[in-house]
Amino acid sequence: MAKTDWKAEAKNLKKKVRKLKERVSDVVAPVADRVTDAVSGALSEVAAAVHKAAHPVSPLAPKSFPQLPVIKGAEFAAIGAGIKYKNRKDVMLVRLAPGTAIAGAFTTSTTRSGCVRDCEAKLALKAAPGDGAAIIVNSGNSNAFTGKVGDKAVAEVTGGVASALGIPASRVFSSSTGVIGEPLPAEKITAVIGDLAAGLTEAAIEGAAHAIMTPDTFPKGATATIEGEGGTITIAGIAKGSGMIAPDMATMLVYIFTDAKISQPSLQKLVSRHVGDTFNSITVDSDTSTSDTLLVAATGQSDALTPKGPVLKAFETALANVMQDLALQVVRDGEGATKMIEVRLSGGASDQDAAKAAFAIANSPLVKTAVAGEDPNWGRIVMAIGKSGANAERDRLTIRFGDILVAEKGWKSPSYTEEEGATYMKGQDLVIDVNLGMGRAKRTVWTCDLTDRYIEINADYRS
Repeated sequence: MAKTDWKAEAKNLKKKVRKLKERVSDVVAPVADRVTDAVSGALSEVAAAVHKAAHPVSPLAPKSFPQLPVIKGAEFAAIGAGIKYKNRKDVMLVRLAPGTAIAGAFTTSTTRSGCVRDCEAKLALKAAPGDGAAIIVNSGNSNAFTGKVGDKAVAEVTGGVASALGIPASRVFSSSTGVIGEPLPAEKITAVIGDLAAGLTEAAIEGAAHAIMTPDTFPKGATATIEGEGGTITIAGIAKGSGMIAPDMATMLVYIFTDAKISQPSLQKLVSRHVGDTFNSITVDSDTSTSDTLLVAATGQSDALTPKGPVLKAFETALANVMQDLALQVVRDGEGATKMIEVRLSGGASDQDAAKAAFAIANSPLVKTAVAGEDPNWGRIVMAIGKSGANAERDRLTIRFGDILVAEKGWKSPSYTEEEGATYMKGQDLVIDVNLGMGRAKRTVWTCDLTDRYIEINADYRS
């Protein structure tokens, strides 16, 4: 074969091979794409299933997030800034109309965060009548015990919001929740403030509820509506909280919004009056957070006149109900919880004694683990009362599980059976009713059981 013939033949073969490759590629590529898509989809489903199995929703959770009404004068936005986790919303912003009144309550922890101290200072200032306001919250980092670096981060974040929204920095309130002792990456938050501001809408409150979750297994919301003189007054609130809950104010954050026309001093009076029997009457693990914050904002945008007389009383009741609803949802999302426990304490010699005994029962690991194991071990309730420091006498003490009389007159009730107690303990919502027989003081406290899941969650919380 001549040299030129050989070269020509090689060229022809190359063309045939190239065409063959193209035909094979045309046939195989779609199949390969489908296989890749199928594998990717399957992996995503597996990852989602693994995540769901590792982070199950509390069995005590409400069936669904409530339909929260629009609050005139309150706009919301939420976004992912990658503060700790990728692909999840972790910052929320609220813009509040000019003239909004803001009240609050905060943790009494001596190691409270920079955000808490900043909020406390700002609430003590008198706002100009036309000033707007804003609230910005991040999850994934609590910015607590971070020294002057943490204070600087608060100033950067609140200053960034003030600049973007055109309001005084003194009217920007911030909260952070998550790991303690690690500097807050403020630059990640300031980088998304523009996008948050652009996305503000009155209809986005549910997204805000999702953005403030940390170990929570479900978003928390509550609402109430009352008829005022001249129009309707609406209340809507969101909260986060699951562990480190023993309010002294409960890592618990709560934001409640209303369109009511009410002065800041009056609003603060109502909030302070009901913190004790709502957020300060729950406990998950007896640990008080560095970041606990409750902010209540009244935009004054309702058509109803300033509530007074019976309408003011109805508004106060509605606000208290929203506060209690959110507080109990926090307990229902207690880390690893499978049972809700209401401790009803009566017959205390004083309010202080009633609180001591009620919290001693609610915080007792032995009581809480017995409930988790569905063991009606009422002796542990006796133990908790005895160690509480409250005035109590053996022969005056009465203990009930719901309506079941368990112990009285210094010993087990003759009518009580262990089988009856064990059957009661299988329920999800339980009542431990104790009468000390020493006076007329009462206190109700809500808590949850203590399971091995609580240990699993908290043993590797940082890692």
